[in-house]
Amino acid sequence: MKLASSFKRNTSVLAISMAVATLIPAAASAQTAGQSDDLVLEEIVVTSQRREERLQDVPIQVAAFSDSKIEAAGIKATQDFINLVPNVSLDDSFTYLNTFVVVRGVTQINNADSPIAIIVDGVPQNSQKQLKMNLFDIERIEVLKGPQGGLYGRNAIGGAINIVTKAPGDTLEGQVNASYGRGDALDLTAVISTPVGDEGGLRVSGSYKTDNGRIENSHTGEKVDFIDHDAEVRARYNQNFGERVKMDLRASYRDFEAGAVYDSVVFSGEPDDYVAPSENIEGITFGDIFDASAKFDIAFDGATLSSITGYTALEEYFRGDIDFTNAVDKPGGFLGLGFQAGQGQNLDLDLFSQELRLVSDTDGPFRWITGVYYLHTGRDLLTRAFIDLTGDVSQFDDGIAIVNLSESNSNNAYAVYGSFDYDLTEALTLSGALRYDRDKRSQTDLTSGDVRKTDFDSVQPKATLTYHFDDNKLVYGTYSTGFRSGGFNAPTVRIPVFKDEELENFEAGFKTSWLDRRLVLNGAVYKSKSDNFQFFFVDAASASQIIGNIDKVDIWGVELEAQALVSKGLQVFAAVGTTDSEIKENTDVPASVGNKTPKTTSWSLNAGFQYDVELTDTHNLMMRLDYEHRGKKYWQIDNLAVQEPVDLVDIRVGVETEGWGLYFTARNLLGEKYYTDYNPRAYSGLDTDIGFRAQPSTWAVEGKVRF
Repeated sequence: MKLASSFKRNTSVLAISMAVATLIPAAASAQTAGQSDDLVLEEIVVTSQRREERLQDVPIQVAAFSDSKIEAAGIKATQDFINLVPNVSLDDSFTYLNTFVVVRGVTQINNADSPIAIIVDGVPQNSQKQLKMNLFDIERIEVLKGPQGGLYGRNAIGGAINIVTKAPGDTLEGQVNASYGRGDALDLTAVISTPVGDEGGLRVSGSYKTDNGRIENSHTGEKVDFIDHDAEVRARYNQNFGERVKMDLRASYRDFEAGAVYDSVVFSGEPDDYVAPSENIEGITFGDIFDASAKFDIAFDGATLSSITGYTALEEYFRGDIDFTNAVDKPGGFLGLGFQAGQGQNLDLDLFSQELRLVSDTDGPFRWITGVYYLHTGRDLLTRAFIDLTGDVSQFDDGIAIVNLSESNSNNAYAVYGSFDYDLTEALTLSGALRYDRDKRSQTDLTSGDVRKTDFDSVQPKATLTYHFDDNKLVYGTYSTGFRSGGFNAPTVRIPVFKDEELENFEAGFKTSWLDRRLVLNGAVYKSKSDNFQFFFVDAASASQIIGNIDKVDIWGVELEAQALVSKGLQVFAAVGTTDSEIKENTDVPASVGNKTPKTTSWSLNAGFQYDVELTDTHNLMMRLDYEHRGKKYWQIDNLAVQEPVDLVDIRVGVETEGWGLYFTARNLLGEKYYTDYNPRAYSGLDTDIGFRAQPSTWAVEGKVRF
């Protein structure tokens, strides 16, 4: 069975690789066949550097998805576009909103700051719980790789994700989408946009999901990955006050309840031993998120002043098993103590941010940006472990508690920044950025009343030299830095305060377009040095999630990307990224020196094609295939638990007109079995390994109507 699976996987890899290798050079012959000059790859305009620029002019490795690419790839959630970007991964784990994003070896830490800045319509999303989004009515997605601290500040140590929702237009329009898939998964979205007066517009959109699940608990027979409901509504209102003043208001509300805490117990200790969950407590996550923002742009002669205000109130509560098994399979109980146990946590988070930014006009050889930023975060966390007598999650509130931790965290972050671009010649541009971040944190132990306070700060410079050979070819060299603030663990754990992490990155790259923009070739080589690299593990005995530091880490890698328009309607694409991390110094665990950092994937590859063909004057057939290869994954700092490579194939086929479309989508077509998160017993806090199962093969049929 293993041999057949391996043969199937390797055959797919070989077939797709041969197709890409054959079709990309074919773009060269396409030009000589007399194709028209308007047959070019789509040109995407991005705001990666806080002003509008052509994607190919930005001296950063950026993966960008326009609205047409989002629809063609069937992108409906964060996971969908992350899977299309080499050297970036997003792993589901534990609760419904909990994910671990890894960018060029820099890793997400649970209950801490993200390693990647998340920006939605210009507003920073300052919690890791905000990364797992339902993506509907989206104009553009940009993924920037490498530290972006000079522009985006704290938490951009690995890169940045910039998401732009669709703005109201000057005509009445709308759209309705509905899909049904494996596991009775139902996904509905609706959008309506209307002008308001002569200078205003309102756009309202909504999403609703429900899902019976596909992963079965072998002990209870129930599906653990269910979604009882995930409902969201969003509104955006734009208004122009004359020619110089613009207002952009945005609000959203999301309410959800879904399965959670369904790790499988892996008694063998082998990450490729794919077993079913078997806990006796059915885990659950529930909560809601409210977001609101207000942006005002005031145009002066020579510059535009922007005020950006954001507010988020987020609640996520979970309940579930703590030993992830049952009295039949493990009669010794929790940690061999003779009883079953459960756990739960209440997270209440409030975020308020304010930014003032002044951006110069793009005319002239010298362009600049300057600004100030403030963020307040309030985070209350209640964590309990309890003796499980009934298998019911209500024991969190009325059962026998064996651990009860309650804390209130507050931090105020301040920043001032500036950046510039200066054309030394028509071909040579010098760019620079400098940002100072200060983070003042405090934690109150609500049980004892003890208060702890500490500060973290960092100066983050960036310098880039870009040389344009012509309008379609450039090379660049960059020195950039990133900063991720430190913070407090739970008051009673052995590492009470974890240190802030800082990273230096040296990068050289190129961006080129060839054959009248029918062929794009981009690439870069990078070397990063991290001080106080943050990593995460669990101490189950105290029901504590702990963040520690690795003193010094080196990371280096290579990234290459190719897109080719082979003929009218036929586009092929491929991209590869490598990440080679090495622990250089680790005071806490000296034996880990020389190992790779946690959750590191050695290399990743994306390849595929999209073919659009006219069936009639009004009907179009779309076919798309995406292949993803993930190299070996090293789960923890001892490198003893290593997951073998994973190969994923997605397909999407549809018939569409200007007014409607019908589609079929299949993900993980080959049925690859793997874990999205895996914690060896030395780091899980348990006496067994645990793994969080990935979704099996899924399919969905979808219909949409535009008006």
